[in-house]
Amino acid sequence: MSHDGVGAQPVTAGQRPEGARGTARPATTEQQTTDGASRRLQRSLTAFLTAGVLAVPFLAGCGSDEDEAGKPLAGQDIAPVARDLVADGSSLKWAVDAVPATLNTFQADADTGTNRIAQAVLPSLFRLDAGGRPVPNPAYLESAKVIETEPRQVVLYKLNQQAVWSDGREIGAADFLAQWRALSGKNSAFWTARNAGYDRIEKIERGASDLQVRVTFARPYADWKSLFSPLYPKEVMGTPEAFNDEARRRLKVTAGPFTVDKVDTANKDVVLTRNPRWWGRSAKLSEIVLHAVPRDKRAEALANGSVDVADVDPADAQRIGLAAHGTANPLQGSGRTSVKKLRAWALAHDFGADAAKAGKGKLHKAIAEYLGEQLALREVEVRRSLEPAYTQLALNGSEGPLADERVRRAVARALDRKELARLVLTPLGLPAVPVGSHLALSGQAAYADDSGAVGGQDTKEAQALLADAGWVPGGPVKGAKKGEKAAGAESDQGDKGDRGDKGDGEEKSDGGRDGEYIVGEDDKTGDGKSGGHGDGGDRHLVQEGRNGGVPGAYAPKGTAAAAAPAAPLAKDGKALTLRFVLPSGVGSETLNSVAERISAMLERLGIRTTIIKVSDDSYFKDHIASGDYDLALYSWPSSAFPATDDRPVYAKPVPAADGSVNVEQNYTRVGTDQVDQLFDEAVATLDEGKAVSLIRKADARIWAAAGSIPLYQRPQLVAVRKNLVNVGAFGFQTPVYEDMGFLKKGAKISPSPKN
Repeated sequence: MSHDGVGAQPVTAGQRPEGARGTARPATTEQQTTDGASRRLQRSLTAFLTAGVLAVPFLAGCGSDEDEAGKPLAGQDIAPVARDLVADGSSLKWAVDAVPATLNTFQADADTGTNRIAQAVLPSLFRLDAGGRPVPNPAYLESAKVIETEPRQVVLYKLNQQAVWSDGREIGAADFLAQWRALSGKNSAFWTARNAGYDRIEKIERGASDLQVRVTFARPYADWKSLFSPLYPKEVMGTPEAFNDEARRRLKVTAGPFTVDKVDTANKDVVLTRNPRWWGRSAKLSEIVLHAVPRDKRAEALANGSVDVADVDPADAQRIGLAAHGTANPLQGSGRTSVKKLRAWALAHDFGADAAKAGKGKLHKAIAEYLGEQLALREVEVRRSLEPAYTQLALNGSEGPLADERVRRAVARALDRKELARLVLTPLGLPAVPVGSHLALSGQAAYADDSGAVGGQDTKEAQALLADAGWVPGGPVKGAKKGEKAAGAESDQGDKGDRGDKGDGEEKSDGGRDGEYIVGEDDKTGDGKSGGHGDGGDRHLVQEGRNGGVPGAYAPKGTAAAAAPAAPLAKDGKALTLRFVLPSGVGSETLNSVAERISAMLERLGIRTTIIKVSDDSYFKDHIASGDYDLALYSWPSSAFPATDDRPVYAKPVPAADGSVNVEQNYTRVGTDQVDQLFDEAVATLDEGKAVSLIRKADARIWAAAGSIPLYQRPQLVAVRKNLVNVGAFGFQTPVYEDMGFLKKGAKISPSPKN
């Protein structure tokens, strides 16, 4: 999961942008979507809690028509040009969140940087196309297909005869064999993040020639195209020592257009250089430098030339856009400009609270630096698309009111998902269409809008569901005190420590603990916002905005959450109040804005929400993963292989003999036997049409259980030097690293078609 602008992490505490449901967390901004195994790097997470019993009605799959997948809502925005217009040589400086902790994508701490490096230096037998579908990579494959189904499934890979490792050795069966043995799960000495797919292989052998590899499966595996992407050399996969340790900091043998030259932790750089043994089209760039830059420093880095391309948040995207049109200079005639006017100008340009106290000299210096950066930013533009990930509202169904499916369904029917999508995407000029599937995005084969299984926004129906569950408007509440926890799930921490994590800069509200306040109380604004907490922001929940936070939501500043509050609901003397846990760090403003809007929608039913802000570091680990929340926002990346990648996210929690519950990656703790069975059937069928139908049926049941509500596809905003081509917002498609570069002098970029 990933926060959309903050930092939670199901697409990783950060982010799983490149396409994979990668670690044991959700996704975030920098993580875009990667292909192959990186999408599938997941660990099972065991949480200790009491399993809630769910009864989800059996539903027919919604939408099985071939054309339901449609097309991507937004296309690539990469300034595409022919290779003959790209200059040879030069270095590209690319901002990343951090120097990767490992170069092995199959380890648990692999991140977006790890995946990006793997794409540039290692074989991927299949890549993703513009629709997020796997296609053979001709640089490595002549063909790959299922040649037998009985008595066993057999896949025959025919390799490109020119494909060699950087040491001159041919890529072949020995590399496939070593990777299978390392990732099969049979040898615990290999510290692997996940073994899905590899554990179904029975044997690997050489085919009729050295260029052929036969893979025989013990059990049918529909997602066989997900395997061996990336493919590591036998030197990495051959021993636990090489896999666990050596591959973390160096890859001596590679086979892509680039190779790893050095990992420089002191300067926060990973340097990739042209591979002299690359047999494909020669890379236009002589090197790519991945440089670690914090999200809130990226506009500055773009202006001073320390990076050429960087994912940015909406605030920086807006700033770059304003730079192109010029900025009024308040320093002209500064001898006659009062301090008051300079302060007003500084505050209007988001200089922060210090501007209200700064003297004239300090203001002059700060404004001059800002104007200088704005001038430099005229050489930069923002390329935008939609990331292959979506933001969802998660409902913890393990205990409390949300353990009742009727209450979860009522929450789902209270939401105006179109309004939430517009709130986040319309200001960015992106299509504001709610996501209709948990398991695919528009353009992918498995996509269909199955949201009808829970129903659209309907206040009366939501109220009826709540009434059926025993929640009565205006009912008596025993011993209720302002700011007191009501009927939400109990925290393991009880009252002995504030969930706001004092000292992390979270807000403190009247009548509540640090970082906690109840939406609807002390509402002095009349617009449904709670005293100063609803002024919005510019990012999303999983570290997507300035991306230092958690994956989730983007929203413009100042969006009011209009609401007509209903009488509070109560049952058995307890008010229906849900704990809405959010991150509090840099980049969380948008998430908070979206949460405020959701809270206002729930308030119309009489459901109160207690907003609890926690540090980014504890958001996922101490709250989402451990189940200490009622409502939360985070994101998951989409996958080209949902039968494999999404099963751990929606699998029914399984009780263990010691009383614990294995939730895998199902952080809502909501699952059913029917959904599990449909995933099992989908992953075992070799009929692609049948597999799609099964995935859609599974999605309809996930919607009906209402454990999570997809909201919108996450924005993908990439700031790039204007003369940099074949780079930017890639959408679903795997980047082509050898085509990236700077435009030749005198050449021009054709305008990109509008989405």
